[in-house]
Amino acid sequence: MLGCVTKGEHVKEEPVRRRLLAAATRLFAERGFEGTSVQEIVIAAGVTKGAMYHYFDSKDDLLHEIYARVLRMQMERLTQIADGPGTVVERLHAAAADVVETTTANLDDSKIFFRSMHLLAPETQKTVRAERRRYHERFRDLVAEGQREGVLAAEVPAELVVDFFFGSVHHLGSWFHAEGPLTGAQVGRHFADLLLASLGAGNPRE
Repeated sequence: MLGCVTKGEHVKEEPVRRRLLAAATRLFAERGFEGTSVQEIVIAAGVTKGAMYHYFDSKDDLLHEIYARVLRMQMERLTQIADGPGTVVERLHAAAADVVETTTANLDDSKIFFRSMHLLAPETQKTVRAERRRYHERFRDLVAEGQREGVLAAEVPAELVVDFFFGSVHHLGSWFHAEGPLTGAQVGRHFADLLLASLGAGNPRE
């Protein structure tokens, strides 16, 4: 979508892309995906329609990117944790805490996306599911590694463990509030503690 834009031009124009994403996120949150027009987004971002279509093919593309940028960040962090130092129990705990913390830090993006995902074109939905699946599979590999080593209970299949855990993570948008009694990092540590305890590993922070 950036065509032949040079590196210097890309650096100069990147704020336009960020403004569009910020405006779309705010408007989708306020009015819903269906209730927001492309014209309203470009006006809120202070750009032209031509500028928007330089970066995004459609309103669907904007909605996809709102979530995809969070997922890309989480995938990079998960890869660093999974491939990093420490025992598998320590790495799984860190990965579980991290996905909760990063989800709560980007809660509006995730809430908007999951509320509107069914409105995306079928091919876009398929792409998003594949991207999310890759994240879940990398997380599952950590669980399976611990089960093979005998440090995590193996009675429950790793796939089911991951589905159960992420069901809780995806529910964060219905109750977590930044001004609440617990920070995202604190909730993340509690979630990670619960996951490890359910797998018979105890608390690696103790």
